[in-house]
Parts: sequence; C-alpha cells; structure tokens
Amino acid sequence: MHLLQAGVDLTVIALWLGHESPVTTHGYVEADLAMKEQALAAIIPPESKHKRYRPADALIQFLEGL
Repeated sequence: MHLLQAGVDLTVIALWLGHESPVTTHGYVEADLAMKEQALAAIIPPESKHKRYRPADALIQFLEGL
C-alpha cells in the first residue's frame, strides 16, 4: 500500500512481489481514505466547490447519546 500511495504503478509492484499478473496483486490492494479523496478530487469539475460533509451538531449529540 505504501508503494501504491507513493505513486508506484501496480504492474511494477506486481513484478517486485513476483506475481504472475497485476490482477493477483490487485486482490491485496485496498484504497485508504486519502487515496479515495484524491481520486474524487481528480474528477470534480473545477467550478464546483468541494466540501467535506459535516453533520449538524444536533446529529452528533444524538449519536453520542446512543
């Protein structure tokens, strides 16, 4: 995951690990939150405002009270 996050191509990682195919390597890969946010940021049109969801204080209080 660290190699993938550093921008190393999945096919190169597969070769280093001795996998026959990148498909084998892909089975071990899971994107973390930062990688997901980067992917979403790359596809959002520039004119849109990218905001992270922030629940209302009342909702947080309700959830904390559960």
